[in-house]
Amino acid sequence: MRHNNVRPQTDIREKSFVAAKEYPLSNRRLEFHRLFAVSGIKKEVNTSKIKELFMSADASQKTPLRKPDWLKVRAPAGENYSRIKNMLGDLKLATVCQEAKCPNMGECWSGGTATFMLMGEVCTRGCRFCHIKTGNPKGKLDPLEPEKVGYSIAQMDLEYVVITSVDRDDLPDQGSGHFARTVRTIKRLDPELIVEILTPDFRGQADLIVELANSKPDVFAHNVETVERLQKSVRDPRANYKQSLSVLDIVKKHDPTRYTKTSLMLGLGETDEEILQTLKDLRAIDCDVVTFGQYLQPTKRHLNVLEYVTPEKFKEWQKIAEDLGFLYVASGPLVRSSYRAGEFFMKGVIERRRQQQQQATGESQQWQQK
Repeated sequence: MRHNNVRPQTDIREKSFVAAKEYPLSNRRLEFHRLFAVSGIKKEVNTSKIKELFMSADASQKTPLRKPDWLKVRAPAGENYSRIKNMLGDLKLATVCQEAKCPNMGECWSGGTATFMLMGEVCTRGCRFCHIKTGNPKGKLDPLEPEKVGYSIAQMDLEYVVITSVDRDDLPDQGSGHFARTVRTIKRLDPELIVEILTPDFRGQADLIVELANSKPDVFAHNVETVERLQKSVRDPRANYKQSLSVLDIVKKHDPTRYTKTSLMLGLGETDEEILQTLKDLRAIDCDVVTFGQYLQPTKRHLNVLEYVTPEKFKEWQKIAEDLGFLYVASGPLVRSSYRAGEFFMKGVIERRRQQQQQATGESQQWQQK
């Protein structure tokens, strides 16, 4: 009789082969370790055969696609770029621009904008497209970070700032309170500064999402990343399509005046029909802004690029999204969720709304005085 806690060797091989066939070469190391974690197999077993299975299953992978000319960018340079780079180094601030190797870093920094990353440089999620480090921060958090970031941004003389963070599943509130305190600090120090936040999903917990929305960011962004069918192969298992839609839906229902925003990566094997359905799902929850960008493989350990979408196709998606009623659409091979062209547009929209609110407040006060 076999003990219930003992798994036969055939189970190990079967699980290994399934995992190896499901994910490409770029993910075999991640999936190799995940296999032990989810199946309860001890690492003392002979792993040579398992590694061979991962390698053999990946042997049929096509040669990586050659990057087209339209994705080539100039090396970062310029006075403003150097100023921001030096200031970030002096203040020891983390930016997603650097951590995620964003291709627009030179353009954005030269234009005086940057995306700041909160709560450290280690993410508790392991999405297969992302270059940010994965691990367990073990609850470590700098309690002074909201003030440090707020005062630092005030010194940088910016008009539009984007604040994002790693996922912190290790914290009781997943970092929502820390994030909210940072936004409130920035707003207190510079009320005229436009603040966009790009947030984790907080596992879809409404109270945590509402807490962050109550800090009054001008734009609340959360990325669905890809179409529904590809979620499991692209994102961490704790993330999913409906959960990401729910984040944006909760924000809009809680505060209809808050602008919501999301982003889609193309080139991962999605179909036109799936992209269109995603756009319809986003409009159904009144999402205001969407951006499209080309997925670029950060390292050989990450997902392979299955298609380099042409600039012309990106223009088509921009037109389709605009026709569906999105307030603003940024679409292009090098566009990212915090791309500065979108920031300039949103800056104008938000400033007009602020003027209208101030005018309405003034008229109301005059009427009350009469």
